[in-house]
Amino acid sequence: MKKILITGGAGYVGSHVVNFLISKGVDEQDLIVFDNLILGNREHLPAKVQLVQGDLLNPIELDQVFKSHQFDSVIHFAAYAYVGESMKNPNKYFENNVQGGLNLLEAMRKYDCSNIVFSSTCATYGLPASIPINESNPLNPISPYGESKVMFEKILEWYKRIYGFNYAALRYFNASGADFGIGEKHDPETHLIPLCILTAMGERPVLEVFGDDFETPDGTCIRDYIHVTDLADAHFRALNYLREKKESLVVNLGTGRGTSVKEVIDMVQQVGKKPVKIEIKPRREGDPPVLAADYQLANKMLGWSPEKSLQEIIQSAWDWHSN
Repeated sequence: MKKILITGGAGYVGSHVVNFLISKGVDEQDLIVFDNLILGNREHLPAKVQLVQGDLLNPIELDQVFKSHQFDSVIHFAAYAYVGESMKNPNKYFENNVQGGLNLLEAMRKYDCSNIVFSSTCATYGLPASIPINESNPLNPISPYGESKVMFEKILEWYKRIYGFNYAALRYFNASGADFGIGEKHDPETHLIPLCILTAMGERPVLEVFGDDFETPDGTCIRDYIHVTDLADAHFRALNYLREKKESLVVNLGTGRGTSVKEVIDMVQQVGKKPVKIEIKPRREGDPPVLAADYQLANKMLGWSPEKSLQEIIQSAWDWHSN
């Protein structure tokens, strides 16, 4: 089997995918991680997996890694992904997520590698036209982050048409949970579940809840939380799909179950048996009341469906933070 390049493979989702592939029988020596380590962690990778420290914005570094290995596929995670930051610094997001992605595609084209699994996002939909969100929903991002992902999806479609690339764009919802001894370790941390757990553990004084007056059953906004191992399984299936079918696909990855902020807090308190002190803040601009995925197309195309419950997600995250 030819090798797989995993860009951003030392990050939270990327490192889970690396470990999951190995658990499915992929040889560690067939996986090459390309990561600038700005947001990634070397310790989250198995010892025998080769890490090449480099940046997508440096075409020479990309050329060197492609020249040194024969890849037939790429799994592309490397991107900046803070919505709020993208509103303050759009240039950073378009440069890294779009120009960096173009550099990657050109290296793939030069070295005859035409399969790419792309880490996309539900942020491509913006304020959705209907819930649950299916893939026919209009793409109407409300942040430069979401726009950068839409732009790269469109670029992938043109590379498919012109150069015969095969791609899988996986639009996932709220990645969460822990496995393989890896958990969420972001700086800054912006995700609800780890913030909630850290507050319960006394490592943060209070959990800020942005809005309790949404048109939802308990007034707090609703999101679709998916265990990162379920995401990893989808990437494994998408990679096999590209290699076997030689066709492209775009699918949502979520559970179809919306969970409110209050319900997450309640579950963290139940799992951890500790209270979470909260402080209600004004709504954040652009926060939709409800986001939940319709994942039936992923089920149809990849035979994939999520397996982990919210309780399992939070238990795994709690156990990781505890250790």
